[in-house]
Amino acid sequence: MGDAHIRVGVAALVPDGERLLVLRRAGAHGAGTWGLPGGHQEFGESPEQTAVREVAEETGLHVVPVARRGFTDDPMPEIGRHYVTLFVECEVVAGEARIVEPDKATSLAWCTPDELRGRELFAPLRRWLDLDAG
Repeated sequence: MGDAHIRVGVAALVPDGERLLVLRRAGAHGAGTWGLPGGHQEFGESPEQTAVREVAEETGLHVVPVARRGFTDDPMPEIGRHYVTLFVECEVVAGEARIVEPDKATSLAWCTPDELRGRELFAPLRRWLDLDAG
């Protein structure tokens, strides 16, 4: 595989009752699909720190991590990358959800898992929903 690397992604599960916060991705791989707030874990960060940072950067919400909720294994041959995505549940402590980075997300929604299953989802979220339901 030469210089291929596995990358660690972190996805933040931000619930409001039964609904989860999702963003329609833009610019990056998975553009047009719905995914959770999140991004690459940076050197020296815990998954929880990554989740808190990414939620603030992408939605303006201030959250605190409450639980690790598993992971998905996400080979993405179409972009020549392989991700392991860690899912961290977070609780909102302040702010109103909004699009902060319009180059990275075009829409924001709160959806139940059943509503999400009816949308075109970013692969890690689709896999997590399938695992979580199992």
